[in-house]
Amino acid sequence: MLRQLIPVALATLVPGVAPSSPEPVRFTDFRYAGHDATFDTIPHGHYANPILPGFYPDPSVIRVGRWFYLVNSTFSYFPGLPVFRSSDLVHWVQIGNAIDRPGQIDLTGRGLSEGLFAPALHYAGGLFYIINTCVGCGGTFVVSARDPAGPWSDPVWIREVGGIDPSLFTDADGSTWLVNNDASPEAPRYDGHRAIWIRRFDLATLKVAGPAIPIVDGGIDPAARPVWVEGPHLFRHDGHYYLITAEGGTSTNHSETVYRASRPNGPFVPWPRPILTQRDLPPGRPAPITSAGHAQLVNAGAAGWWAVFLATRPYAGDLYNTGRETFLLPVTWRAGWPVVTEPGTTIPYAVRRPALPTPQGGRAMASGNAVTDDTFVEPSLATTWLMVRTPKTQWWHTGRGGLRLDPRTEPIGGTGQPSFLGHRQQHMHAQATTTVSVAAMRNGAKAGLVAYQNEAHYYFIGMVQDQGRRQMRVERRAGSGDPIGGAILTSTPLPDGVGGPGSPVQLRIAADGGRYTFDYATAPGRWVRLLGDADGTVLSTARAGGFVGTTIGPYAYSP
Repeated sequence: MLRQLIPVALATLVPGVAPSSPEPVRFTDFRYAGHDATFDTIPHGHYANPILPGFYPDPSVIRVGRWFYLVNSTFSYFPGLPVFRSSDLVHWVQIGNAIDRPGQIDLTGRGLSEGLFAPALHYAGGLFYIINTCVGCGGTFVVSARDPAGPWSDPVWIREVGGIDPSLFTDADGSTWLVNNDASPEAPRYDGHRAIWIRRFDLATLKVAGPAIPIVDGGIDPAARPVWVEGPHLFRHDGHYYLITAEGGTSTNHSETVYRASRPNGPFVPWPRPILTQRDLPPGRPAPITSAGHAQLVNAGAAGWWAVFLATRPYAGDLYNTGRETFLLPVTWRAGWPVVTEPGTTIPYAVRRPALPTPQGGRAMASGNAVTDDTFVEPSLATTWLMVRTPKTQWWHTGRGGLRLDPRTEPIGGTGQPSFLGHRQQHMHAQATTTVSVAAMRNGAKAGLVAYQNEAHYYFIGMVQDQGRRQMRVERRAGSGDPIGGAILTSTPLPDGVGGPGSPVQLRIAADGGRYTFDYATAPGRWVRLLGDADGTVLSTARAGGFVGTTIGPYAYSP
C-alpha cells in the first residue's frame, strides 16, 4: 500500500470563516460489524462459507510448497488485485496488493466495473506471476514477483492476446501455455457466443510463442447455445489434461464445466453437465447461495482436491449488496472427472475443514460474524481499504489523530477520484460507524460516510455546509437521472460548534437486507435516527449493474 507522505500542516482558522484551502476532515475511528444468522451455527471443526465474504470475486488459487495463495479481481478500485496466503485454505491473510503503485495501471476515467477483471496466479521457476486483463486500459498483461507479498513488477503488456480471463499453465516438460476467452473463430451465432483459445507462451520473454488455437467454441453443448464461456484454467492430473471453464454468465445461470484431453492443446472432450452450479435449484429456497461458478481447483495433497469459486448470497430474488464472494468446497474425483456439487444439491454454509495445519500468526481475514476496527494510527492505510480509480495525489493521511482526508472537488457521484475510502460490506446485516470532525467548511462542502455501489448508486450521511450553517443530511443517488451531488432525502440543522474539533459527530449506516438506516449522535452513543427504512436495493448489483459490491467508508468533498 502507498506509504504516508508528510502531513499537511493545519492552518490557523478564524471561527466560522472558511479556510483559503479546504481544512482536512478528521475521522478518529471506523468500525464495521456484521451479523448474519447463517453464520451462527458453524459446528466445531467446520468452516463458514464464504471464506472471503463481501466483494472478493473471481478467485484464483495455487499451491507452492506448504502455502496456498489466492488473488481476486478489483475492477476499477485501487489498490488492485489483493494477494492472500493460507496454510489451510480457510484462514487467509492478505499479504499485499499486486497493483499498489499508481504508475502500474492508470484507471482514470474507467467505469467502476471496467479495469482489472479476473486475474490468474501462476508459479514457475521461482517466480510468481499474475496474468490479467485491464478492460478499457490496455488489455492483457503480466506482473511478476519473487515474493508474493510484493513488490510486484510493472505490467508487461501482451498486445497479441485479446478477450478476457487469461490463465497460464506450465507442463512437466517446461512448456507454458496461455488460455483465454475471446470471440468465436466463426461469426457469432447468438448473443454471448464465445470461445476458449490456447497458445504457447514464453515465460522468459513474456511473449506469445505460437499461434492461437480455439479449443472450446460455445460450451459443453453447442446445440444448446451456451453463453459466456470464460474463466479457463488448465491443469494436469493422472496423465490427463483438464480444462475448467465458467459458463452461463455470472448471474443466476452461472456454472462451472470441465473438459479432458490427452494433450494440453486438445482435442478436449466435455463432461456432459456442470461440475458446479446452483441454477437447478428452486429460487424460493431459504438462505440461498446463487450464481456459483468461475472456479479454480487446487491439489492439497493428502487433504484432497478443493475448489475456490465465486457465488452470491441474495436477501431477496437476485438482490445482493455484498457483491460476488469467494467460497470453498471439496472436489470429488469420479471415473477420472472432478465434481464439486451434484445436481440439485445446495452449497452449504458450514463445511468440514480440510485436514491441513491451522495457521500460526498473522491476521486472517474475518469470515462469519466479525467486527473490524480501525483507529488509523499506523503510518499507512490497511491493505483492505479501497479507493475509486488511481490516485494522482495523496489526499489521505494516517497516524496520530486518526485519518485525515483532504476535501477535493471531485464528488462521489463523479467519474474521477473522490476523497473516499471504502470498506467492503460483507454481511446482509451490518453496521458501519465513524467519528468525524472538521474545523471549517466552505459552502457546499460535505464530510461523512458513504455507502457506495458506483457513482450513480450511493447513499451519503454527514455534515453539509449550507449558507453558513452546518446541516446533518442524508443524500442518495439512485441512477444516472439523479443529480451527481445526490438528491436530498432529509436534513436537520446542527447546533453551532457541533462537528468541530472539540465536538465531533458520530455517524452510523446500518444494513438490514434491502433496507438501510442512517443515524447520527452529537454526544457519544446518543443516536438520533435521521432516516429509517431506506431502499437499499439501489445498492444491489441487480439495480446498479456491473460486477462490484457495496463499500462503506469516510468521504470528504469541497467545491
